[in-house]
Amino acid sequence: MPRGPTDRTKIRRHPERASYDRKTVDAILDEALLCHVAFAVDGHPSVIPTIHVRVGDELYIHGSQASRTLRALNSGMEVCIEVTLLDGIVLARSTPKHSMNYRSVVLYGSAHPITDPTEKHEAQLALVEHILPGRAASVRPPNAAEMKETLILAIPLDEASAKIRSGPPLDPEADLTVPTWAGVLPLALTLGDPQPDARQSPDIPPPDYAHRYRRSPSV
Repeated sequence: MPRGPTDRTKIRRHPERASYDRKTVDAILDEALLCHVAFAVDGHPSVIPTIHVRVGDELYIHGSQASRTLRALNSGMEVCIEVTLLDGIVLARSTPKHSMNYRSVVLYGSAHPITDPTEKHEAQLALVEHILPGRAASVRPPNAAEMKETLILAIPLDEASAKIRSGPPLDPEADLTVPTWAGVLPLALTLGDPQPDARQSPDIPPPDYAHRYRRSPSV
């Protein structure tokens, strides 16, 4: 568990926006649907977007055993994972002061594979439930071949920090007389109308959870 900032997680630019509180870090990771995983192989940097889920004190990511990226991560190398939630566009009275309201987390650690079949199966269920709560109970579980083809990696949450910006534009007093609108345009992630697979029976209606998106309260 995070015990305060480390040299890598200490936020130096706008330190007043930093949080090293585990509950804050967890809340952001739990709400985000996508993370970016950065690593370097033979001196060549790479970053990939992927889905994730937090289970207890670890963050799970998954993919194919054939993935060059995951095979590299499976070697125990250091990775950096980042997630960002955008909460609003901040419109200021001058170009330099425009900004975004956001909540973000940066995590450092070494990935290790989940090999226990039960834990691996539960991790897959957790990943599906993270995407859309209620979905896992209505779909087919993975078969033995699919379990073998899938690699799930866990990264401990020992070294993580959050950074949060909220509120109005930070215009200087001298700009308050500029005759232009200033404020925040809120942003939210929502579900659109369900689009059924053309190959399925028209008698199968969209499930209830396809009409809602659970957005956690802002930190």
